[in-house]
Amino acid sequence: MQRFLAGRTFGFVLSIAIVAGITFVYRHLLIVNQTTVALSFLLAILAVSAVWGMAVSVFMSVVSMMVFNYEFLPPIGTLTIADPQNWMALGAFLVTSIMGSQLSGRIRREADEAHSRRREIERLYKFSQKLLGEGNVIQLMNAIPNYIVESFEAGAAELFLPQKDKFYRSGYGAAHLDEEKMKTAFVRDEIAIDSQRSVCFVPVRLGVRAIGSLGISGASLSRQTLDAVSGLVAIAIERARAVEQLSQTEAERQGERLKSALLDSVTHDFRTPLTSMKAAVTSLLGSSQAKNPQAHELLSIINEECDRLNHLVEEAAEMARLEAGEIELHYAPTSTEEIIQGALALSKSGLGAREIQVRVVPNLPPVEADAGRVQDILMKLIDNANLYSPKEQPIIISAELNGDYVTVSVADRGPGIDDLEQGMIFDKFYRGKDQRYLVRGTGMGLPIAKALVTAHKGNIGVTSQLGHGSVFSFSLPVSRKTEGFA
Repeated sequence: MQRFLAGRTFGFVLSIAIVAGITFVYRHLLIVNQTTVALSFLLAILAVSAVWGMAVSVFMSVVSMMVFNYEFLPPIGTLTIADPQNWMALGAFLVTSIMGSQLSGRIRREADEAHSRRREIERLYKFSQKLLGEGNVIQLMNAIPNYIVESFEAGAAELFLPQKDKFYRSGYGAAHLDEEKMKTAFVRDEIAIDSQRSVCFVPVRLGVRAIGSLGISGASLSRQTLDAVSGLVAIAIERARAVEQLSQTEAERQGERLKSALLDSVTHDFRTPLTSMKAAVTSLLGSSQAKNPQAHELLSIINEECDRLNHLVEEAAEMARLEAGEIELHYAPTSTEEIIQGALALSKSGLGAREIQVRVVPNLPPVEADAGRVQDILMKLIDNANLYSPKEQPIIISAELNGDYVTVSVADRGPGIDDLEQGMIFDKFYRGKDQRYLVRGTGMGLPIAKALVTAHKGNIGVTSQLGHGSVFSFSLPVSRKTEGFA
């Protein structure tokens, strides 16, 4: 304010000096007519108006009119006017000078505003370029306040993110920004500007949703610029998150490809020695050397373990082919009852004397599926229930219609699965933490079942309660081709 007043005072003094200078030149050095004098005063008034504004130019207009009357209109040396037409000339001069000053002042203000907007756009562009250079979310959060301070010449800046309940600061005065007001700006989703302290609090909006807030001190920014800064920050945060998530997804995809390639290579290399070992053990078991009970027992163990390794290799190879999309499915309308009966027939040797209860809703429509592969899915779920539940407890197989899908469920009365593990049991090689050392298995059955269900455009899931057992269910789409089925 002091600088403003000092500049205006200087303008008043200088305007008087300019009027005096013009008067001296035209009275003592150059002899000109009254029109030239009036136009010279008018040009000087317009020039002063462009620099010091309306107040100084109006003051200069009044002074110029009085001097013009006193020094150049007859009778010279007095403030009276002899010719009535000179009154009109004097009034026209005053009106013209004031209107010209007003127009000049308006042009000046518009030019200042345009210059200010141009500078703000340049700063916004510089700010956006810095934001685009960051790809890591954590680094971006810490860098945003620094970028605001550097780009807009602010004293301090602070970013608040409610999801982490954390503040990111920059600048010498960041510690003095009111954190409660920043939280209020986020909650109310409103811009708060304190012009006296040059402090503003802005919600960071992504569309119509606030995801945080900014505090800026020491910089005078318009509401439009604050909105633009808010939008740029929100877009930069979401872009960094998207880039990071995309990188993580790509890394996971590459990891899965490497795993599949490794599984394919390992299974290929395992088949030849396993085949040779199996042939040798089978030959020894049939020879006379196996009549020794101890030798027969050892050979039987080797034979069983060869079968187990061979099963593991087959499952790993099948998983690799499924992930690579190399398994061809032959879809056809298939009866759910036939799928269940076929799976039970193939699982009969492993189930032994266990009780199996089948509950199928009558008149189920056929499903669009590869019958052999769906039997594999059900066999793996039955085998899983058989391994992880007491032998004296029954396994319940049920089927029902849910909209456009037929849902087949396998229920057991095993120990159950806690909520944390339910999201991981369909991962390759994962086995329950409490059962992995008690029950033999490879951890590949459920992942293969999930991959096959997904290939059939179906869904698979589990519901479980600790101490009461688990229910594994998969759904397959109903066939649109029902010829030959009731």
